[in-house]
Amino acid sequence: MDPNKLSDLANRLAKGGRGAGVGLGFLAAAGGVAYGLYQSMYTVEGGHRAIIFSRIGGIQPDIYREGLHFRIPWFQYPIIYDIRARPRKISSPTGSKDLQMVNISLRVLSRPDAATLPAMYRQLGIDYDERVLPSICNEVLKSVVAKFNASQLITQRQQVSLLVRKELTDRARDFNIILDDVAITELAFGKEYTAAVEAKQIAQQEAQRAQYVVEKAKQERQQKVVQAEGEAAAAKLIGEAISKSPGYLKLKKIRAAQNIARTIASSKNRVYLDASTLIMNVGSKEFDENLESQLTKGKRK
Repeated sequence: MDPNKLSDLANRLAKGGRGAGVGLGFLAAAGGVAYGLYQSMYTVEGGHRAIIFSRIGGIQPDIYREGLHFRIPWFQYPIIYDIRARPRKISSPTGSKDLQMVNISLRVLSRPDAATLPAMYRQLGIDYDERVLPSICNEVLKSVVAKFNASQLITQRQQVSLLVRKELTDRARDFNIILDDVAITELAFGKEYTAAVEAKQIAQQEAQRAQYVVEKAKQERQQKVVQAEGEAAAAKLIGEAISKSPGYLKLKKIRAAQNIARTIASSKNRVYLDASTLIMNVGSKEFDENLESQLTKGKRK
């Protein structure tokens, strides 16, 4: 091969290498700038707030709302808080005023105070609810439940709930925590107290049942007395009417005969009865003799 051609090829490769190096350097610089620009931006989502920690000055007092924000890479980084209300259920066994064990559960809606996020981070960090809520809820529940008897916790549940909410809200404000809602979701007593309540209810039901039986017996006795007095008065009036007017008995027999005849007439069966059976012998001499004998016996008695 010609030596001139070899030298020309070597010169071209050298020139191409210097151009490739410049291109790679430009690309590296552009990539560095893009990475630095990307690292200098951060986004705060809806329902969140951000504070900045600086490696030079520590926690900054500024609070950043939703949107796109800038920072100095490596020197600053954002700390983002969720300021939406979050539910939490807390259970606590405690004692009532009459020394009964009560298992009570609370449902708490809590959120951080957005205006005091720098101070909250210095004192509690991100997991503020894990650090604060269990302890203050147990403290408030024990202090409030100890003011009421076990029966009052049921009959005055609304008052108990309002008192727990007021004291717990005031206590949480000391830690820059806002409670949107506090509600008692469960209230259970010990086995001994539950058994005693059931036994008391059974005894009350049996006492009411016995009282009802006594009242019923009194009413039935009074009803029988009134019925007997009415029958005695009716018998007396009938006796006086018969003694004063013998025709009264004839009238009663005529009405009885009418009822018998009406009943037999409506029946499909054929029945043959004489005047004596139908009590229709009112005008006969035998009827008068029987009536006089009955009146004589009544007067003798």
